[in-house]
Amino acid sequence: MNETRGISRRWPILGLAAIAGIAVGVAAVYVTETGKGNGADALAGVDCAPSIEAAGLLAPLAKGDVAAFRVATEPARLSELSFQTANGDKKSIADFKGQTVLLNLWATWCAPCRQEMPALDRLDAAHEGKDFSVVAVSIDTQDPAKPKKFLEEIGVKSLAFYGDPTTGIFTGLKGKGMAVGLPTTVLIDGEGCALGVMSGPAEWDSEDAKALIGAASKSI
Repeated sequence: MNETRGISRRWPILGLAAIAGIAVGVAAVYVTETGKGNGADALAGVDCAPSIEAAGLLAPLAKGDVAAFRVATEPARLSELSFQTANGDKKSIADFKGQTVLLNLWATWCAPCRQEMPALDRLDAAHEGKDFSVVAVSIDTQDPAKPKKFLEEIGVKSLAFYGDPTTGIFTGLKGKGMAVGLPTTVLIDGEGCALGVMSGPAEWDSEDAKALIGAASKSI
């Protein structure tokens, strides 16, 4: 628990450092990437109005380890946000239709991202094969082997590898006010609509997190 609180206290400082350009390549990610294939049209908020009511029910559960979770107040469809599999095949949120998705954006240079990855892996392993998926997308822009090697080094066994070296998925979320730094985690319903977003790390297999996600996904 002390370690988790330590993470929570450290991430804003690290996030400010990243925004300031201290972390290598951060400025390029936040400012210059154009986000090919993940523009504003892909995030149009059509047909997602009912999800806002559902999102409102999650507000009382945004506490403890997930106190920083912000419920969605504006409709946002995220179905067309795309990324690549480990083999380079294209995949999108639309491929997870019918599943509640915890979309996590991370990078190897982001220290809080690295610290929360084991919890994401445990969460995914505990609910594998049910109507819920953890989709962790690396936005490392350099050597594509680096994030894969990192996951191997820390013993990630359940999470599938996804990457977006264009950083378009980050740019798309940033354009909707859902991403200001890393890690960014978005809870998405089975229709591809945003339910809420978490800026900064969390212990995603904690009881607080599971209660929040469970309110959106009956399988947890």
